[in-house]
Amino acid sequence: MVGVFEVGAVPFNPDGWGPLDSTAATVSSATTLPLHVPFAPFSRSEKLGRIADFTRNLPSSAANPSNRPSSRHGAGNPSDSPFDFSLYVDAFPLANPEDDTSFRLVDAKPPPRPKFGPKWRFNQNRPQLPQRRDEEVEARKREAEKERARRDRLYNLNRSNQNQQRREAAVFKSSVDIQPEWNMLDQIPFSTFSKLSFSVPEPEDLLICGALEYYDRSFDRITPKNERRLERFKNRSFFKVTTTDDPVIRRLANEDKATVFATGAILATLMCAPRSVYSWDIVIQRVGNKLFLDKRDGSQLDLLSVHETSQEPLPEAKDDINSAYSLSVEASYINQNFSQQVLVRDGDKVSFEEPNPFANEGDEVASVAYRYRRWKLDNDMHLVARCEVQSVVDVNNQKSFLTVNALNEFDPKYSGVDWRQKLETQRGAVLATELKNNANKLAKWTAQAILANADLMKLGYVSRVHPRDHFNHVILGVVGYKPRDFAAQINLNTSNMWGIVKSIVDLCMKLNEGKYVLVKDPTKPQVRIYEVPADAFENDYVEEPLPEEEQVQPPTEDAEANVTTNDVEDKEIEAQT
Repeated sequence: MVGVFEVGAVPFNPDGWGPLDSTAATVSSATTLPLHVPFAPFSRSEKLGRIADFTRNLPSSAANPSNRPSSRHGAGNPSDSPFDFSLYVDAFPLANPEDDTSFRLVDAKPPPRPKFGPKWRFNQNRPQLPQRRDEEVEARKREAEKERARRDRLYNLNRSNQNQQRREAAVFKSSVDIQPEWNMLDQIPFSTFSKLSFSVPEPEDLLICGALEYYDRSFDRITPKNERRLERFKNRSFFKVTTTDDPVIRRLANEDKATVFATGAILATLMCAPRSVYSWDIVIQRVGNKLFLDKRDGSQLDLLSVHETSQEPLPEAKDDINSAYSLSVEASYINQNFSQQVLVRDGDKVSFEEPNPFANEGDEVASVAYRYRRWKLDNDMHLVARCEVQSVVDVNNQKSFLTVNALNEFDPKYSGVDWRQKLETQRGAVLATELKNNANKLAKWTAQAILANADLMKLGYVSRVHPRDHFNHVILGVVGYKPRDFAAQINLNTSNMWGIVKSIVDLCMKLNEGKYVLVKDPTKPQVRIYEVPADAFENDYVEEPLPEEEQVQPPTEDAEANVTTNDVEDKEIEAQT
């Protein structure tokens, strides 16, 4: 049998809320209503207070970390707590006035202040209604977001304009003046190069010329704390001879040893073409069934680029010591001197089959060995290239060939990394920055080391003594890498490199006999092939000279620097004449 639940008698009060005053005692004693329940009587005209008001000003959390109201911080003031029990405390006979101190705030944080907007400092102490203040805070947030977005747009716009101006100033002009009588045959975008792949068998050495000096291992222990001054070798001769001017290559061509002839620097330029930003050009000569890849006299291939792939703008003034051309001349000068300073100067050399083919009798020649190597590109096509190594070292009683190159720091503000502070503790960060700013240069050095079959490549870190002094430099460190391991580290694929060379060679072999030039577009990632006259780039071929104000004079410290045999300084003389 289910029991019946009796609600009890509920009296009706027509004059207000709650039970009648006259019947409160009788009803409570005669009915089954629960006893001792506190009740706060009020009329319909009275305003009801809030149980919890989270919009009120609260004491700071530093002064009251427990988030509990206390007498020191004004617990008697109802506005200091989000819970308001002060309205009818006297109406609750069983309620303890101090029980509100046991309440723990759910969310008593003040509303977040906007980070932007100057009005906040002046209006923060202004008394406001809770709802009004919340609306104004939200409005300030929206205004701050709009202001931040506007600043970001202006910042990005300025950055893009600076980079655009820098790129136009650096590479807007082609490395060679395109003449109106030249006929453009084809243009190849770099996007097609990324899909190419070609594997070549192991090459063979046809001949090794020159002499090498031993590497001084004490340079491996150089740190920024015990830096070493970079010396100058003005009496040593450095040669940058093109393919067709090489007597050994001419002899090999007459002996029909190969079909395609080039140098290691030219091949490396082709292999790393997708990483290049600045304009460059290669002269292609088709003679009979043979193909010769040359460079012009005074070509950009003889100089080292600096910050080519960087997004930071370089100074636009051409006479500035930090302009693109001035830095290229400085980097080439540093690279040549560094390659000779890291050698043991005891006169002990490793000589090869033939002497240096470009040196005259009695000349003091820089330490270099030329390896003439042959690769098989096809059943009927072979390629011969002159590759260079700068030094030799004994490893496990075996002689290992080395390539020596130098990275140069001209101003830490441009790279964002100070070598003197980071090189010893964060060498990986320094190398990563150089890979970002000089990706093409490092890739070309690695490709040349792989072509020359060097066992080790040494990278030196050379910095200016002072950022505004481009004549005096110091060596801060030397690091060695295995070429193929370093190629994998910088994502340089040898199969893709040879695929680019093979595609260019196949395209040129389809051309008629004559002279052509392969030019990297100064503004777009693509190369173009032009058919040029047979007497182009010869001594009797006169091109339109650049205006005098556009001719860049490389930095020279004194008059003596203009009469040395240093190849880079010879270019300075040519630029001045």
